[in-house]
Amino acid sequence: MKSGLTNRLTRIIKIFLAVVFLCAGGMANAADAADAVDKKRGGGNSSGVTLTPVASQVLPDDPGHTLTAVVVNLAPEAATASHRHAGIVFVYVLEGIVRSQLNSGEIIEYRAGQSWSEPPGTVHSFMENPSRTVPARLLATIIAPTGAQLTTYDK
Repeated sequence: MKSGLTNRLTRIIKIFLAVVFLCAGGMANAADAADAVDKKRGGGNSSGVTLTPVASQVLPDDPGHTLTAVVVNLAPEAATASHRHAGIVFVYVLEGIVRSQLNSGEIIEYRAGQSWSEPPGTVHSFMENPSRTVPARLLATIIAPTGAQLTTYDK
């Protein structure tokens, strides 16, 4: 039983790393992902935060789940509203500095090259680019049930 779970996690990590390398190489072909993200975002996105879809792929060994990768661009002093995601999220800081708070816990500052993950059901209470002059960019990879609304903003 454990080896099946280990194999699945290994495949997910390999897919995640492949998406990171695709993004770093600038080879984003994401017309379908752009449509999916725009339809699934819902309201509540704060000013100064834009999304650039990178990829969206149904997992070959689990068609019930889709991996979606999005570059999140945060203008200087931009912040997001409290929100949650449909599945597990892996976030990698590509540029700049981002402050993030999960489940109303400690606010943690992440710099380029650092990362965090959000288990399913996590409330992303707070995220901001604290710089007054330098934008920040993140690569967010979400593994969620196929067809699910990826992001829901709290009211």
